[in-house]
Amino acid sequence: MAGHSKWANIKHKKAKMDSQKGKIFTKLAKEISVAAKEGGGDPDANYRLNAAIQKAKAANLPAENIERAIKRGTGELEGVNYEQIVYEGYGPEGTAVLCNILTDNRNRTAGEIRHIFSRKGGNLGETGCVSWMFEQKGLLVVDLKETGLEEDDVLLMAIEAGAEDVNTEDSAVEIYTTTDQFNEVKTRLEQEGISFSVAEISMIPKTTVTIESPEKAAKVLALMDELEEHDDVQEVFSNYNIPDEIMENL
Repeated sequence: MAGHSKWANIKHKKAKMDSQKGKIFTKLAKEISVAAKEGGGDPDANYRLNAAIQKAKAANLPAENIERAIKRGTGELEGVNYEQIVYEGYGPEGTAVLCNILTDNRNRTAGEIRHIFSRKGGNLGETGCVSWMFEQKGLLVVDLKETGLEEDDVLLMAIEAGAEDVNTEDSAVEIYTTTDQFNEVKTRLEQEGISFSVAEISMIPKTTVTIESPEKAAKVLALMDELEEHDDVQEVFSNYNIPDEIMENL
C-alpha cells in the first residue's frame, strides 16, 4: 500500500508486511518469476528483475526462494503463466486507486477486485480513469533514527548522487528519482554507507486528497488493506494523505 509518501503511512505499510510475511513472500516470488520470464534471468541485464530481487532481499526472502522463482520464470522449473493487469478505481472520499495485478485467471480476479471495491465504499473504474493522476518514480526512504545519519548529510549526498527531488518527513528523508536513474542513485548512496527503509519504483500522486477524520481514514485504509491482502494484487497505490496525528492513532 502506498498513499502519499508520509512517513506514518510508510511505517503502517512496513508493519503490515511484517505481520503477513508468508503472503508477502509468495507475491515477491511471483514478481521475480514474471520479471525473469519477461526479460531473462540475468539481473544485471534485466532492470525489472534486479528491482524485484532487491525488494525481495529487503523483505528477507530466502536466497533459495529467489533462485527457484528465477528458474520458474526462465523455464528451468515448471511454473504458472501470469497475466499482468492494472486495475483502476475510486475509494472512499474520492481517493484514486491503482492496483498492479498478476493473475492466472483474469475473469475471476476482476470479479473479486470489483467486489472488494464495492463492499469497501469504492468502485472499480475504466482503464485510464485515474492513472493520469500518478507519475512513476523511484522512491528511496532513509530513516534517520535507524541509521543515525544527519539530515543535511543525507540531503547533500542524495543531490550529489543525482536525485530528482528530496523531502524530509518527521525522521525520514524521502528521495525521489527518475526510473532510469533509480539504480544508479541507489547504488551511489549505498556506497556512501546509506541503507534504506524503502527502495522501490512507485506511483507517486501528482495531487493528494487529505483525509480529515479518523473515521474517514479508517474507511480508506480498510479498502487499501483488503486489496493488498488479495493474492493476485502485487501493489496498491493511492493519492490519500492521512495526517500523522490521525495515522498514528489508527
